[in-house]
Amino acid sequence: MRRIPPIGAQRTPGPLLAGTAVCAALALSLSACGGDGGGGSKGGSGAASLTGRGPITFVTGKDRSGYLQKQIDGWNIDHPKEKVRVIELPDEPNDQRQQMIQNATTRSDAYTVLNLDVVWTAEFAANRWLTVLPKDRIDLAKLLPATVTTGQYRGNLYAVPSTSDAGMLYYRKDLLDKAGISAPPKTYAEMWSDCDKVKKLPEGKGVDCYFTEVNKTESITISAVEAIGSAGGSIVGPDGRPTLNTPQAKQGLEFLVNAKKDGRMPKEAVTLDTEGGRRYFQSGKLLFQRQWPYQYALANADDGSSKVAGRFAVAQLPGPNGPGVANLGGHNLAISAFAKNRATALDFVRYLTGEQSQRANLLATSQAPTLASLYDDPEMTKKFPYLPVLKQAISNAKPRPVAVKYGDVTAAIQAQVYDAVTGKKPADRALADLQTALGPLTAQ
Repeated sequence: MRRIPPIGAQRTPGPLLAGTAVCAALALSLSACGGDGGGGSKGGSGAASLTGRGPITFVTGKDRSGYLQKQIDGWNIDHPKEKVRVIELPDEPNDQRQQMIQNATTRSDAYTVLNLDVVWTAEFAANRWLTVLPKDRIDLAKLLPATVTTGQYRGNLYAVPSTSDAGMLYYRKDLLDKAGISAPPKTYAEMWSDCDKVKKLPEGKGVDCYFTEVNKTESITISAVEAIGSAGGSIVGPDGRPTLNTPQAKQGLEFLVNAKKDGRMPKEAVTLDTEGGRRYFQSGKLLFQRQWPYQYALANADDGSSKVAGRFAVAQLPGPNGPGVANLGGHNLAISAFAKNRATALDFVRYLTGEQSQRANLLATSQAPTLASLYDDPEMTKKFPYLPVLKQAISNAKPRPVAVKYGDVTAAIQAQVYDAVTGKKPADRALADLQTALGPLTAQ
């Protein structure tokens, strides 16, 4: 029986890009895929090439939860000849992606299991940097359907969903209650009205109204997907072509532009990243915030690191005419096409994505699981009351553009949306320029 490391007291701030949980018995251990250590591949290898056993590496973004090593220790204790070594990449997703690509283009076997942002799967699969995974050895039926699609490319499975994600509205329930507001806002107009009421309170002085990330990173792409999607538009249509020349796209972008221009967001909004936004909310300076689930446990920490512990709640994101649309985030575990010991790697992927692992990880970090059953589990919903809200958000979420040239696509989105939000160009011009830039990047 594989051990689940004990879940201790609240960890130090930060999780999102960490892996999944530690877990228990891998009852479904693979039949001997055998091998004496296996070899690298020329790329794009199929499921039949999952051979070789021995030490592997797990490549992930910076662990902000403090829990990842406990997960790895649980595996290593029971697999002394197949130990996993963690390779932590920088905190910023763009930097993580670049380092993974550099490793793949040199056909290096240094990286074995990759913790990929869900939107990278198509790019990595199309470039033959990943190993095709056997669908019959992974129980996909138990996972949220929206998460399963993120690991597939052209009918093949290249990655297993390990954690999901969708934006939610964090709000200061104590301040809304004090202002006589009984429910969180469902529309932007309601949110601005609530903010005005709270600001009239003595406790509301110095509290900023709203924050979603608009710094020039991957985060602004996510904010644009949500704002445009909430208005009924999209950045890229079902046919894979840009769809930014619409009233809905304009309405969505102008929400971000006006929120910044009208002082609804903090002055430093364009410089705050995900962690900066978390710290800002936890300092008590923010009424409404668009944020990922990982913040929930940290903001409720009773170790003095959060001034809002027990004073906030979460809801669906608002939109222009009703509940808005969240971006579908999360992470998938994939196996490098150039790695050795890929039979061990598949066992490890299943270990991290199994039910006991995901349960332990949710309890330890509040990261969103991919197993549907955990969202309805009484023990989980008692500890994490936001789970029904999150499940609904994931079910209705919109992904970022799925593109083989995703790096170029998101760079174009970041540049144009940032220019609009910072007032360097009007929203109309930014959308027109983005439509032009995405045309050749999305052509198949």
